[in-house]
Order: sequence, then C-alpha cells, then structure tokens
Amino acid sequence: MRYPVTTLPTATGSFGDKPEITFPEGDAPTGLQVQVLAEGDGPVVDAGRTIVVNYLGQTWGGDVFDNSWDRGQTIDFPIGVGAVIGGWDKGLVGRNVGDRVLLSIPAEHGYGSRGVPQAGIPGGATLVFVVDVVGVR
Repeated sequence: MRYPVTTLPTATGSFGDKPEITFPEGDAPTGLQVQVLAEGDGPVVDAGRTIVVNYLGQTWGGDVFDNSWDRGQTIDFPIGVGAVIGGWDKGLVGRNVGDRVLLSIPAEHGYGSRGVPQAGIPGGATLVFVVDVVGVR
C-alpha cells in the first residue's frame, strides 16, 4: 500500500557539488513543488533572460536520466518563455544566481503522458531536479 507523501525529497551537497537525491516513502506530491535548498545573493532570474545552470534530473523514486555535472559543463537557455518544460519556467523565474533549488514537477508541467522513453522518462512521470543557478544574462 502506498501512502501520500508528507515531505519532499532531500538532496546532498552544497551549491556547485553534484547532488544525490533521496526520496521519502509514499507517492509524489501533486502540483509543482519548489524548495530553495541554498539561497544565493546574485541577480534575479527574470522571464525572457538566459539562465545558466548545473542540474541533475531524476524520475520520482527512479533513476537519474540526465545531469550536467557528469558532462563537466553548464547549460544555458531562455527561461520563462516556453523554451523548456513548464516546471522549469515556473520554478526558476524569480530565483537568484547562487540559488540551489529542488523542483518536484508533475507530468502536466513536465513531459506529460508521452514522457521521453529514449531518455528513460516514462509517460506520466514526476520529475525531480536539483538546479544550481550559476548565472543569468
């Protein structure tokens, strides 16, 4: 029997360190969950700007499907304009450079019922990311 989740996942490490995510017992929470694990004091990330991040992505209770730390380079993309999944647009706009953020993103704000099977993301999956906001331009 599965029970409703009462807490969010936790992540090891500090800003700049590759995290590991630990999941609580129970099902994923409903709705987008945004938890600031470490607060930065850099510029605010506004919609329409380009954000520079390191990140680790994992399905709820499952496997890591991607992370920038293993590639040894950050990624950058426009934020808040529909260029990435909705959970990133909604969860990262308004953050500060230097923030470490944990995002729990339900399918409706992620890859929906189709998922991305070639990346190991089944349809309907809740995605969990740890994102370090490295820069904005």
